[in-house]
This record gives sequence, structure tokens and C-alpha cells, in this order.
Amino acid sequence: MNAAEFNALPVAVLGAGESGVAAALLLAAEGVPVSVFDTASREKLGARAHELSAAGIPLTCGAETVVVPERARLAVLSPGIAPDSELVRRFTAAGVPLQGELEFAFQRCECPVVAITGTNGKTTTTQLLEVLFNGAGAPTKACGNISPAFSSCVDQSASLALMTVEVSSFQLETISTFRPKIAVWLNFAPDHLDRYRSLEEYRAAKLRVFENQQGSDWAVVNKLDTISGLRAKTLTFSAYERGGDFELSEGAILFRGTPVLRMADTQLRGLHNAENLMAALAAGHAWGLDWEAMRAPLCGYRSLPHRCEVVGSLDAVEYVNDSKATNLDALEKALQSEARPVVLIAGGKDKGFEFDSLTELVGKRCRSAVLIGEMAARIQSQWEHALPCHRAGTLSEAVSCARSAARAGDVVLFSPGTSSFDMFRSYADRGNQFRALVQGLPSRSQPLELPALLSR
Repeated sequence: MNAAEFNALPVAVLGAGESGVAAALLLAAEGVPVSVFDTASREKLGARAHELSAAGIPLTCGAETVVVPERARLAVLSPGIAPDSELVRRFTAAGVPLQGELEFAFQRCECPVVAITGTNGKTTTTQLLEVLFNGAGAPTKACGNISPAFSSCVDQSASLALMTVEVSSFQLETISTFRPKIAVWLNFAPDHLDRYRSLEEYRAAKLRVFENQQGSDWAVVNKLDTISGLRAKTLTFSAYERGGDFELSEGAILFRGTPVLRMADTQLRGLHNAENLMAALAAGHAWGLDWEAMRAPLCGYRSLPHRCEVVGSLDAVEYVNDSKATNLDALEKALQSEARPVVLIAGGKDKGFEFDSLTELVGKRCRSAVLIGEMAARIQSQWEHALPCHRAGTLSEAVSCARSAARAGDVVLFSPGTSSFDMFRSYADRGNQFRALVQGLPSRSQPLELPALLSR
């Protein structure tokens, strides 16, 4: 087959999520024949299916995906589709080369990239970097795992100083040439064991962010994580121990002993957010920005919803929505940031890990725990010897139970520690429902009785 014949072949995009649709629309704009495949039904795909139809892009979905096109020059993989899924295997068995959406967009990017990965804090740090670079006169656009997709923004790259891209382990699984000028590694903790066979496999996927870096690039790394073989210049940070390039002392972030930012001047609280700020400062320093130029944008930043968000205060009890805590590390950091007694609401989808590692911490920090979702009974069995535990069948019951258990001066912390898909559409849906329930609570002078459906 000659080059003209090869270029006339269609490109298949696997997955009709946000990244897949963005890649398909970009290909269509380039004049490339493209079609999209997704195992979900057309009804479930909803607006995505309509978007593709409006652009004239063929969509094969549901049971129809058992048939692979006879000829395709490339299959672009949306990160929500696992590389070992049956849909992907059909294409690779037919000899179609595979490329992930992150790699696909990177090969079209005309400016340097700063990539942010880690188990927790990616989105906050990505947003911090967006306001930092834009505020300091280095135009950028935040995209990737944070949304919008990298593919939907890459056509702006020629007019930007750099692209700020949040990258997940799912996206990094299929890179080949992806090379960030600055790679930020925030932290690592157990997660996504419903996708990976082991913790080591999950970590290996994330470590690929450094794979193609060279000596002229920068790696910003949490000092608590040991990462060997880095070729890039390195900056380290930690809010939990001393000795990194960036550290925390008496409420101030220091760079090699010199104060550069006071936490009290920012809108963020907690050691985990101190590390997010350190990572942003380190990336800005690697780019060549001075501290003064970075300080004002960072101090003006306000966190996104569902991240230790105060959603109400009633009868001297504060209610905090940390629905974004979809793993144990995020839950642990939320608990560590609270000095007040906690009534904890936790639990959700079974992602393949246990909660027993937090038993001692919840026993010290929490007055009681209210447990929901698929893991409720198992978490109760691991925690009930350390503190009173109750199970609730719905989030509404959980909020009522937590309210009854809380005393003046306490905080009711909704930090599930796992994902939401057993009971909710997303962590945002889960957090929005919690906020609405809290804001709908009437004030009272007498404690409420525990709902009858709850069990100790």
C-alpha cells in the first residue's frame, strides 16, 4: 500500500467520552475520515452521540461494535477504555495500530507542555498552574484529565507559551513520544485497583510521565516518594518532612530556607494544599518565573467544589464536602487537616482496596463514622473496635445520622475514601447531593433520633 492509499484509510476512535469525541472532531477538522466506536448504547451516550451526528462522524455503538472495519490506519484510544478491553483487542487483532488520546494530542501540540500527575491534588494543582502562568504573563490553557480534553485545546497551542495538562495513569498507559518540559509528580497512594492488577502496575503507569524527559527538562517530585532514574533536572517538595527544595515552616512555604509564600495569604488550608502550592511554585520556578510574579495569582485562587468545601454551619457544627476524596490517601489528608472532633461519612464503590490502614487515625480523629455504599459493612468490620460505626442505606440517612451524632464544635466531614459509582453518577453528583441535604437541614434545639434503618 502506498502513502496515498494509507492516508485515505479511516481512523477509528475507540470510546465516545469527552476525550474520544474531542479527538474525532479534531480529525474531522483536519479532513481525515474518522468513525467512533463505543460499547455503550446510543441512548446511554446521549449528548455525545448527538454531537458526533451533528459533525457527520459515524458512530458504531452497543452490539454493533463486534464488527471491526476491514481497514483502518489507526485506532485512537480514549482513556476510559482499558487497553486490554475486548473492543481494543478486536482492533489490535486486526493489525490496527493503537495510539492513546494524550499521545495523539501531544503530537499536534506546538508549545511546551507541563504535565501534572499524582493520586491526589492533580486538578487543584493544574488550576493553580493555570492561574499562576497566566497571571505571570505566560499564556497557558489547563486541559486533559481536568476537562476540557487535550485534543479540544491543542489547536490553540501555537498562541500559548505552554500547555498545562493534567494527566492520569489511564492516559499515560499508551504514550510513546509524550515529553513534558516540566513533569509534576504530586504523590502516590493505592487507587484504581479495579483497573490494575497490582499497585506496582498502577505506579508504573504513572511513572511514564518521566519516560521521555531529557536533561534540559524538569521533574518536580514529592520528596516522600523515591523515584530513580530521572534524567531531568529535579526539584523536590514536602509539607510533611524537611530537606526538600520546598518545605513548610511556621505557616510559610520556604524555598531552600527562604520564605516565598505564607499559607495565611492564600485561600487554601491544610498540608495537602500546602504541597499543591509548593508544586505550583516549583513548576513556575522551573519555567523561570520570579516569586513576586507568582505570589499574587496563587493568593487569589479559590479551590473547586467538593474538595474540603464548607457547605454549611448549623447548631455550631460545620459541614464539609470532600466528595472528591475517591481514595484512602485523600481521606487520610482530609482527616489530618482537621483539628476538631470529626463525625465522618465514608464509603462507596468497592475499588479493590481495604480501609483497615486508617483504623488508628479514624479512632483518634473521629467521634463516630457513618458508612454508606458497597463497602459499608466491610469498613464497619475494620473500624468498629476503634469508634462507634453506623451504616446508612442512603446519603440522606447518613446526613441525619451524622447530625445526631455531632456536638457543638464538631465537623461533619463527608470524605468517602472511594469512588461514587455504586450510588451516584459521579463524585460531583455525590457532593452536590450532600450539599443540598445539608442546606436543607432545619435548625433545631434538641438532638434528632437516629433513623431506624441505621445499624451499629
